[in-house]
Amino acid sequence: MEENHSLSEMQSNMPYLFSLAQQYAYATSYTASTHPSLPNYLSIAGGSTFGVADDAAPAYHPIAGDSVFDQAIAQGKTAATYADGMTSNCMLSNTGRYAVKHNPHAYFSGTTQRANCAATDVPAGTPTTGELHNAIAAGALPNVGMLVPDLCNDAHDCSLSVADAYLQTWLPSILAGPDFTSGRLAIVITADEDDSTQNNTVLTVVLHPSEHGRVVTTPLSHYSLTGFYDSVLGAPALRNAATAPSFRTAFGL
Repeated sequence: MEENHSLSEMQSNMPYLFSLAQQYAYATSYTASTHPSLPNYLSIAGGSTFGVADDAAPAYHPIAGDSVFDQAIAQGKTAATYADGMTSNCMLSNTGRYAVKHNPHAYFSGTTQRANCAATDVPAGTPTTGELHNAIAAGALPNVGMLVPDLCNDAHDCSLSVADAYLQTWLPSILAGPDFTSGRLAIVITADEDDSTQNNTVLTVVLHPSEHGRVVTTPLSHYSLTGFYDSVLGAPALRNAATAPSFRTAFGL
């Protein structure tokens, strides 16, 4: 996940990411749900904004029902959120450059959902140590996953060049790892929202061995991404994902 920049800004100022986009695939008509951040993250993880219109902490926005992460676990499959800067599992408040508003699983508040978050919403670590590194190396990335950079590495508080460099610390090992080279893994890089300069259109990149320079012009949304998670799981589409344009079809996955 990246933050608060439009399609054209990301194309121009993230040369590493956009070079991968041109090599693999990207969308030119993918729009975020709204402003500010939190309801966009909820859209992706839950298929709805749930009426949220601010960035308040989970205590103010307890969400009933399942996220895509909870759907995966209910099916006996795997899920994980890897949160950069988080210091313990499923943190419900900010610390340092970790922003809970960018960690959607923390908002799903039922007993089962909170237990799932406590077990699978983990600190990202670094490219050489920690939960994400270990999963990449073992070929054990989850069926449903999300990497949430901290407030600098996602370009919220720092430049797009910093965000691009952060991706360059992680993506080479993921692209060389067994999950990706076997074709099991699709990597999606998108932004929560734009900065109100391009009608909330954001760059959305798909990396998969089957993609070779595809440019997708089909209108897509965060609910399309929710639907893609669900199609990977073979689970019913959550909420607004049921009527969103198909991400899988658009990218030929």
